[in-house]
Formats: sequence, structure tokens, C-alpha cells
Amino acid sequence: MVDAIDILVAATPLFVVGFLLVGLLWPATRAMPIAWLSALVVGYLVWEVPVAWLVAATIEGVIVAVQILWIVFGALVLLYTMLRAGAFTALNRGFAEISEDRRVQVVLLAFFLSTLIEGAAGFGTPAAVVAPLLLGLGFPALAAVVAALIGHIIAVTYGAVGTPIIVGIVEPMAGVSGIQGSLAEEGMTANEFGVNVAAWAATYHALVGFLMPLFTVGMVVYFFGEERSIEPALEAWPLCLFAGVAFAVPYWAAAWFISAEFPALIGATVGATVVVGTLRAGYLHPEGEWEFPPREEWPDHWNGSIHPTDVRTALETDAPVSFLRAWSPYLVLLVLLVVTRTVEPLSALLQGESVRILQRTVSTTLGTAETGVGEFTVGLLRFEWTSILGTGIDNGIDFTYVPGMWLLVSALACLPIFGLSARSAASAWVEAARKLLSPLIALVFVLAMVQVMLQSGAHAEDVDSMIVVLATATAGALGPAYPFAAALIGALGAALVGSNTVSNLTFGPFQFVAAETLGISRELIVGAQAVGGAIGNLVAIHNVVAALATVGLVGQEGRVIRLNLIPLAYYTIVAGIWTVLFVYVLFPDVF
Repeated sequence: MVDAIDILVAATPLFVVGFLLVGLLWPATRAMPIAWLSALVVGYLVWEVPVAWLVAATIEGVIVAVQILWIVFGALVLLYTMLRAGAFTALNRGFAEISEDRRVQVVLLAFFLSTLIEGAAGFGTPAAVVAPLLLGLGFPALAAVVAALIGHIIAVTYGAVGTPIIVGIVEPMAGVSGIQGSLAEEGMTANEFGVNVAAWAATYHALVGFLMPLFTVGMVVYFFGEERSIEPALEAWPLCLFAGVAFAVPYWAAAWFISAEFPALIGATVGATVVVGTLRAGYLHPEGEWEFPPREEWPDHWNGSIHPTDVRTALETDAPVSFLRAWSPYLVLLVLLVVTRTVEPLSALLQGESVRILQRTVSTTLGTAETGVGEFTVGLLRFEWTSILGTGIDNGIDFTYVPGMWLLVSALACLPIFGLSARSAASAWVEAARKLLSPLIALVFVLAMVQVMLQSGAHAEDVDSMIVVLATATAGALGPAYPFAAALIGALGAALVGSNTVSNLTFGPFQFVAAETLGISRELIVGAQAVGGAIGNLVAIHNVVAALATVGLVGQEGRVIRLNLIPLAYYTIVAGIWTVLFVYVLFPDVF
């Protein structure tokens, strides 16, 4: 049994974050350094973490922050480049041909485009790409961020071509001897278990997430309309439900009958094709046409420092740009993301592995050096630090694999596509770099706090980290009601680390053992963990900071988290109910 005082102390950094960020609406640049300091104090005084481990965990947080900022920088460069080319004017015209209704644009972009990008890239890329795209189409900056964050949640479990399942579920199950033994008794491998978990997670998602287009539209029209009313969303319910089902059916089928890599990609591609075809045929358009209030009536907190009109004076030509031409940088981006993640041996090479090409061994690694503070591996646009400060903490960045690289390549592709000059493109890069200071401060301290909490038990055997203590306490308090909270535990992990994969790595084995102890289905409980790991991204602080940075709105993290608590509550409660029904009523005999 976990001591109550340990639970309260472990939760102290989270209380600090909640009070300052959500309660007082402090910006993350002020709140997160204090939260990081509180984690250091708790780690040193209560968990007795050596100073070297605390510093190493902080360094790991900085490395992760650089990786995320690489994505944000790429997204901003692409945004400013396309603004200078006049591409957003063409995109506005193109979407107007389908519908000028903002509700329809939310369904097509915040839902379908976001889920497609999530399936291809992950790493927070959907919000970083779609939020500035919505901004460029005339959405308030705050509305663009909220819509982009909510819209892609159903796809996160299968983001980056199935990484949260392949890395987050299969690898830890294969690495824990006790779990291996349980699987072997059933004649099952860790990979087979992961495939089954992916299928059950898709079932939960399909039953809960098919409403997310309606939920996303509802959030936008209620909080960003002239009047606080849900009626405009209800007028669009036939389109929203049709879109949700059109996505969920192929998504679910792909998880059960194809593999864990492609549910999000297949669901988004098939669903978007069906919905766009239906709209073009003249069906399912909402009554009337919904629009935001006049721009001059928008509250200050709706607007960021980036506006679609910022660079119109910098446009080099008034020549019309076709919709396909304006959209082509995003098509280039999607192709690059899919190729670099699915084509072997390219994918392995970009992640630093040595591969055989034409009977020759090829590697991007240039060399390794051992020092008194750890082992450094340097390569072509890659960096790895092993045994940071002599601890067991490792981390690194493969810049060519992280989506930021391919966002930048797509921005460079804009030069020949739109005929932009090198000078105009360079100004976009400079402007993007200027926007990184606030998210740099916020992200570094967010991720430093997270890593201190995650690594607080790694310095000694039989010491649970702060996060594991919180999860264990939740499980112990609930007993037979545990299935209801399985998704919530996964969400807690993802909210802290901003990653479905890391949440699965951290809590997947714990959930397996908890289910085994209670004598209930391990596949169904770990499937709920995979779902929770997705929905926690709604309030993951560094995801919110990164999305806000792409629209120049850093400092409004508390407002976004407050709003996103609504879909988070819906998803965790309903997913919890389905988990209870599956475990005790519908499928009690599933392993």
C-alpha cells in the first residue's frame, strides 16, 4: 500500500502546475520554472535522488524540448513561406468551393487532415501544422489551437505509423520477464499481444471517438461564436456523425484485419474521400452558413502575434495560385512523412541504424567519444548522449527523422512551386526563429519537470518514481472498479510527458500486472491504457505550448487546458464505462 504522504508529495509538482497554470492563468514561461523547482525539491528531499541524476534528468528534458522546437520551427517556416506566396488566399477559395461554412472546415481540416498527419508523423505535428493552417484561413488563433488539438486525438494511439503500439506496448511487454512468462503460458508472443491490444484500443476509440467531429465543431461554435450556443453545432450533426462513422469504420477494420501501423492513415484517407465526395455531390451541408464574429469584436486572448495579414505587403506577385498548387506543399509533406516512416531501409537509416544497401553497410553515424560525463555519438544531423553525467539516463535526437526536417524541406519546395525568391524565403526563416524564444523557455522547464518526475525512481532498485506512485495509489484505491480508471491512468501519463508512446512504456506493464492481480482481462485493460495515452495529449502542457507557438499565442496555456478538460472528461468517462462493460459483461474471457 502506498503511503498517503508519499502520494501527496508525489503530486506536489502537479498541484503547482494546476494552481498556477489553470487556476491563476499564469503563462507557462512563469509557471513551469516554479513547477520544475518543486519537482527538484521533492526529488532531492523525499525521493533522495542524487544531484547528478536530477541534473541528468533536466538535461534529458532539454534534449526533448529541442526535438519539439525543431518541429515548431519547421511548422512556422512553412507557415510564413506560404503566407508570402499567397497560398492561403488560394486555399480559402478552394475550401469555399466545398463550403464557406467554418463548421465544414473544422471537419475537413481539424479532424481529417489532423488525423492523417498524426497517422503519418505523430510527435505533435498535427497541431503544429493544422493550427497555423486554420489561422491562415481566418480562424481566431485560440480557436485554431483548440480545434487542432481536439480533432486528432482519436488517431494518436496509431500515430507515427503505429509507434505508440510497436514501441510503447510491444517492447516493454517483451522486456519484462514476469509478463513474458504470462504470455508464454498462453502461447502468445509480445508482438501478438500488441496486435490484440491495438485492435481492442481501436474498438474503444471507435465507440467513443466517432463523436469527435461533432465535439470539435461544438467547442468551436460555443466558445468562439457571437453567442454561447450549441445550436449551430447541432445544425451540423448529420455531417459530423457521418464524418465520424466514415473515419471509424475503416479505422477499426484496419486495426483488426491489417496492422497497428495504418488505422489512422486508412481511416483518415477513406473517411475524407467519402465525406468530400458527399459534400461535392450536394449532401450534408449544414443549414445556413456559420461564421466567426467580426474580427474587431474578438477578445484580445483570441489573437496571437501572428496574423494572416502580417506579410501581405511582402507578396511578390498578384498572379493567381490554383488550389492544387497552394495545397502541394502539404502533399509534399505527407509523402515525405509516409516514405521516411514506412520505406526500409530508409526509415532505419534516418533513426541512426546501420543498414545494408547494395551490399555495403551505410550509416549516418560519424563517430563516438567517451568522456567523463557520458558517451557522445555524433552523426549526420543526429546526436546521442549515453549515460548522461554517469547516470543510466540516455537521450538523443535524429533530426532527419523528426518531422521538423520534412516541414523545412516542404518549405524549401515552396520556392520552385510558387516562384519565391531566396530573399523572401530567408525572411520567413528569420521570422520563424524570432518566434521561438517564449516556447523555448516554457518547453525546457515543462520537460525538465516531467523527466525529473519520471526518473525519480531510476537511481535505485525498488524505488518507484513519482508517476508510478500516483498510478499505484489510483489502482489500489479503486479495486474492482479499476477498469473504469485504466484509461484515466494512461491519460495522466500522457498529460505529463505529452506522449502516448512514453505513457504506454511507463504504465503499460503496470496496467498488465494490475489486471493480472485483479484476475481480469489484460488485453482489455492495456487497450484502455493505449486509449488513455492518446487522450492525455489534450492537456499535455508541452503539446499545448508547441501548438500555441505556431500561432504566436504562447501564454494562453491555461485557457486551452481549461477548454480541453471538457473533451478529456467526456473521453475518459465514456471509455471507462466501455472498459467496465467489456471486462465484466461483454468479453470477460479475453486474455
